[in-house]
Amino acid sequence: MLTALKNIWQITRRELVAFGRRPIFLVIMFVAPLGFLWMFTSLMQAGLPTKLPAALVDEDNTHVTRQLTRILGTMEETNFVMQTTSFTEARQAMQRGEVYAIFRIPKGTTEATLTQRQPVISFYTNDTYYVAASLLMKDMRKMGEMAGLAMTRATMRARGFRDDQIMGTLQPIVIESHPIGNPHLNYSVVLSNLIVPGLLMLVIMLTTSYALGIEWKRGSQRKLYNMAGQRVWVVILGKFMPQTMLYTIIFWVIDLIFYSYLQFPCQCGISRMMLWGFLAVLASQGFGLLMFEAFPGQMRMAMSACSLLGVMQFSLAGFSFPVSAMDAPFQWLSNIFPLHHYFLIYVNQALNGYDISYAWSSVVALVAIYLAPQLFGYRLNDAFLNKEYQE
Repeated sequence: MLTALKNIWQITRRELVAFGRRPIFLVIMFVAPLGFLWMFTSLMQAGLPTKLPAALVDEDNTHVTRQLTRILGTMEETNFVMQTTSFTEARQAMQRGEVYAIFRIPKGTTEATLTQRQPVISFYTNDTYYVAASLLMKDMRKMGEMAGLAMTRATMRARGFRDDQIMGTLQPIVIESHPIGNPHLNYSVVLSNLIVPGLLMLVIMLTTSYALGIEWKRGSQRKLYNMAGQRVWVVILGKFMPQTMLYTIIFWVIDLIFYSYLQFPCQCGISRMMLWGFLAVLASQGFGLLMFEAFPGQMRMAMSACSLLGVMQFSLAGFSFPVSAMDAPFQWLSNIFPLHHYFLIYVNQALNGYDISYAWSSVVALVAIYLAPQLFGYRLNDAFLNKEYQE
């Protein structure tokens, strides 16, 4: 045992020296994940896109519609950069990409309302820009409802009703909304917390395959194998221990920035999320090692497999499209990706604060992904002895 520990230390020291000879490797390991963190937190600093450009077409142009226009201008996510009486002008602005939506009040709206006829207010959104159009659609729908209520209020006031009588008629039931887990409806809470760790996991997978495959490319795999006393597990522990420590520290820094500096919801405490981050690092390394065992001695093939599957895990993780709504083969496939299980743990622990027993299967899955390469260790052992580097 003492000999094995000595061999692990020798390989670890050898790996630390190799880091100094490959500064680009350190840049990929350290600078790239922190760059992802800065980019996404800056990009979604406001939480939601606000003041999206839209056009208001007021063909009626009465005191009632002008008052309605002032109310609509207070919407947080909508900014009427164009107010006109010509729908053609607004349509041309949308075709040029200057506005994402058009809210149209047709001529005769006020008169039709006061004479108890049913006017039609229309809005148009450019769904080529899906996120902007979805947010504006929500605001436009609310605007349409407010417009109808404003017209009804104007009619009732003209007939002499008091404001308390009017509100009792317009809104007899007050609705309360309680978003659970993300009360501020902050996109960054969900997206940054999954995209940034997901990109870090992708980097871990790639560097794991690269760090092992470079030994074959340089023809030093047998020397490394002999240094470990011809024990594969000694090679793995010694070679990847520095990476595990560095990636864990980076994951913890990300957690501190998310939950301490940016004040994202964390019902379970930062220390608990740090534990799951450490487990995610191990699972990502296990996944990268598994890809190398699938293509022993073929660094490029292993890294290509990590790239393909590592990018696929963003689609199958479940935060952009629910896994339960996917076809059965994709539901099964999602279980092999570390990001999917990290997402389930994150929602269970950080957002909802439930007991870990509800997400225990995901914890077991991360451990299983980390240990899976042990089942195919014989392929790595054979590669050290018989495989040469292959392009």
